[in-house]
Amino acid sequence: MVGRFAGTLSPRRAAVLVALLVALTGCSTRGEPSHATKGCPSTADPAGLACRITSAARTSHDPDASANQLANAGRLAENGYQLLGDHPEWDTAVLAAVDPSLREQVRRAVDAYRQLLSLSGPPGANLPAWRVVDPLPVDVLRGLYDRAQRRFGVDWTVLAAVNLVETRMGRVVGLSSAGAQGPMQFMPATWAAYGLGGDVWDPRDAIMGAANYLASNGGADPARLDRALHRYNNDVRYVRAVRDYAAMLSADPNVLVQLHAWPVEYRTVAGDIPLPTGYESAHPIPVGQWLTVHPLPQGEG
Repeated sequence: MVGRFAGTLSPRRAAVLVALLVALTGCSTRGEPSHATKGCPSTADPAGLACRITSAARTSHDPDASANQLANAGRLAENGYQLLGDHPEWDTAVLAAVDPSLREQVRRAVDAYRQLLSLSGPPGANLPAWRVVDPLPVDVLRGLYDRAQRRFGVDWTVLAAVNLVETRMGRVVGLSSAGAQGPMQFMPATWAAYGLGGDVWDPRDAIMGAANYLASNGGADPARLDRALHRYNNDVRYVRAVRDYAAMLSADPNVLVQLHAWPVEYRTVAGDIPLPTGYESAHPIPVGQWLTVHPLPQGEG
């Protein structure tokens, strides 16, 4: 979303932003992985929610957890944060019930969700012209963030948070040649100035370009980071969400495993529709048309 809010916001740029935020703030009610929820109440209430969030965090820190279990724990944590984000009346009870070491993480995750949700606008009538792919492995992405930090001084946690908010760490690939491009969402003119001659669609080049852009606007200095993020996207809610996710990673770098597992969902007039790896369309798809072929399992949406 680099440069998208510089000066007057055009309708086309606003539409791109809203589409991305809608996809990244869908409230999930998918089935829950048994490994992460073992021993937790099945009811959707504060006690059960606190148990699931705590269990997901424990799985994420379990050195014997399989890759599938880690991914499921990440998705479970996301579901929990979103459910709590939609029920502010549960905040006090859930925060009192979660493991004390997780309280600040939960506050941050829920605040980020609420900030982005406030930017997302009304539900869409069409699914987007996107391709959804698997992101690079988490250890590869961490290496790219670290490399960019060493070169430009922008903290790796900020780069990871921007990557998450922009495209779910590279999961969302927009097929339009207009507007923002690549996993870090650069406008073409901005990429030409800060992309270091790389390929805007290559995660390695895009992350390095984002670090270059942020550093050029003061992002290597913690006292000027907000200004740099405002240059990336001139909305205080965006800045606050990025700062929330970066703070989560700073407090516990292992949270990257959870964030990396978060899938793409699209908020529509018919409910929240998951866009799995392999989803691809060159044109917007009416929601009804999609659901005729891909009905949601009972209880979803």
